[in-house]
Amino acid sequence: MKFKAMLLGLALMPVLSVLAQVPVYLNADKPIEERVKDALSRMTLEEKVKMLHAQSKFSSAGVARLGIPEIWATDGPHGIRPEVLWDEWNQAGWTNDSCIAYPALTCLAATWNPEMSHLYGKSVGEEARYRKKDILLGPGVNIYRTPLNGRNFEYMGEDPYLSATMVVPYIKGVQENGVAACVKHYALNNQETNRHTTNVYLSDRSLYEIYLPAFQAAVQEGGAWAIMGSYNLYQGEHACHNKRLLKDILRDEWNFDGVVVSDWGGVHSTEQAVYNGLDLEFGTWTDGLSNGTRNAYDNYFLAFPYLKLIKEGKIETKELDEKVSNILRLIFRTSMASHKPFGSLGSPDHGKVSRKIAEEGIVLLQNNNNILPIDLNKTKKIAVVGENAIKMMTVGGGSSSLKVKYEISPLDGLRNRVGDKAEVVYARGYVGDSSSELNGVTTGQNLKDDRSEDELLAEALQMAENADYVIFFGGLNKSEGQDCEGSDRISLGLPYAQDRVIRELAQINKNLIFVNISGNAVAMPWVNEVPAIVQGWFLGSEAGTALASVLIGDINPSGKLPFTFPVKLDDVGAHKLGEYPGNKKELVTKHQGDTINETYHEGIFVGYRWADKEKIKPLFPFGHGLSYTTFTYSKPAADKKTMTADDTISFTVNIKNTGTYEGQEIVQLYISDKKSSLPRPLKELKAFQKVKLAPGEEKSVTLTIDKKALSFFDDARHEWVAEPGKFEAMIGSSSRNIKGTIVFELK
Repeated sequence: MKFKAMLLGLALMPVLSVLAQVPVYLNADKPIEERVKDALSRMTLEEKVKMLHAQSKFSSAGVARLGIPEIWATDGPHGIRPEVLWDEWNQAGWTNDSCIAYPALTCLAATWNPEMSHLYGKSVGEEARYRKKDILLGPGVNIYRTPLNGRNFEYMGEDPYLSATMVVPYIKGVQENGVAACVKHYALNNQETNRHTTNVYLSDRSLYEIYLPAFQAAVQEGGAWAIMGSYNLYQGEHACHNKRLLKDILRDEWNFDGVVVSDWGGVHSTEQAVYNGLDLEFGTWTDGLSNGTRNAYDNYFLAFPYLKLIKEGKIETKELDEKVSNILRLIFRTSMASHKPFGSLGSPDHGKVSRKIAEEGIVLLQNNNNILPIDLNKTKKIAVVGENAIKMMTVGGGSSSLKVKYEISPLDGLRNRVGDKAEVVYARGYVGDSSSELNGVTTGQNLKDDRSEDELLAEALQMAENADYVIFFGGLNKSEGQDCEGSDRISLGLPYAQDRVIRELAQINKNLIFVNISGNAVAMPWVNEVPAIVQGWFLGSEAGTALASVLIGDINPSGKLPFTFPVKLDDVGAHKLGEYPGNKKELVTKHQGDTINETYHEGIFVGYRWADKEKIKPLFPFGHGLSYTTFTYSKPAADKKTMTADDTISFTVNIKNTGTYEGQEIVQLYISDKKSSLPRPLKELKAFQKVKLAPGEEKSVTLTIDKKALSFFDDARHEWVAEPGKFEAMIGSSSRNIKGTIVFELK
């Protein structure tokens, strides 16, 4: 027996010897920092530099010699982008890369439900994992400063607290799948007009109170593994290599240990990229042999130009090792992590998730005479009007454009739900953009229509005249100049002469419902003529199903606006004070072209903060959203009258469903500083909770805050300050519908 054991031991010795020699970086059970250090020590100078830049449109190199894989990124944040050719934006021609489209992030923010945010992130992360992606380029959390920003639909609204609260669970959901969330666009990317040349100036107070909190929460609470820089400049330096943003704040103040990724084409200087905090460069010269005879990627700012400076002794390798360490850390968290889930793509479960989020984010803006929900027992004919009832919205809009497994239009969703209970007829009403292709993805729709505006209107009016209900699906689309990357909107008004059609329909039929398909606020000069208005967003694959379920009453709407709807542009601080979209300034360098300086003169007064300050009545206020049921609020109570700096205070209110539908109400807590050494908003959102109630049911809601909720950022001291004195807690159902107030004191 001993002899056999000895023989077995001798036989195992070579195996054990080999196992003992396995590099630390390949051992997934070892701490990540040990793996990073070990892998870094084994790499050549050339291998390190090669990891810092793209090798294709969406990938960067690994180190094949060491078994370190490439990094593969994919656009989001609303679904997984189809595969493109190595060097081009056009399709690779795969037949198995169709995804589920999830609602745009404005819709997610409108749910005011962190559970929905986690479910969203988890589901889209599963699709990214299945497609073997390491980085999901999203979510976006730039602040809604102007309703003209063409990319607002990809972000989470105007309020820093709401955005910060909603982005954290999304990130955690994505990263549970071993996929890095890459939060974008850091920072101050609040318009698309002149996005490469706009040079932003603003006070530190505005930066820290309004534009940074969601990014900070993404890093410190969400644990984001990647951050994407933005195209614009800040204080004269491009954001993708901006020392103040990337080193002083992101690394030194927030202790970010992930990877800073450039936006595609956002890098302009080797030395600035080296010293100012960029790790991974994408999108610079990817059209083949654009510079000399070498592979274009070798000419990136962080490629041969960087290597040459090192070899000439002009730059040391300290920054190089830091960048490669950050990239290795990302790889060990993603593709080389142990116990990665497999993920899934285009599954029925993901379709259900998309629908659930869409249903919960739809906002009922107006419901005069309670004409919604539609009672099918008393309905024989529903007239549907508008191009947006049939136009696919998953193709277009820029980098968030998708190739979807399916998309249910509002018209089809309504017809599927109504069935044979009523006749559903359709008229075009207006013709907008008949294009149906982006980067080789086609909708398969032919929306060309040569009829005149008068002919289209006449058809719609004739059809609507004897209908029980008329539903106008209008708003914006994802074409250039609307809700689309690369350009801002031309005006606040609806395009394609929709206002005329809506007004004419309102005169013909008193049961008119306007469904606004958009990611932005629009002007509604006919608001008093249209009894029911629904904010329908861009809802993804299940758009039509979700809209039908709300319109018919299968689902009671519970969304609330994540941004203010102004009556006119002059009601917005960025427009009232006159610098949007910026003032042309001097040439910065011959490579960067003209820089457009823009100062945020409105400061901290963005969105409802501005409307409150200027005593402006909005079209629809921040936090607004109606229900098919009614809720009553009790008088709120506090657990104490005074609090100290290291203490908390809780406010409690009872909410009762006094209607006949089960519904959800979002209880919002705003704080007002009654006396401050610096100007402060009239009120600021500091807590909220979504509560579900059956008819007749009553629940107690408690919202707790600490000193942070009472603080402002002091530029002079460069710190958050909570001044002793009296504060007021305002509890309400929107920023303009306050149900009760409580005065308390900070000692």
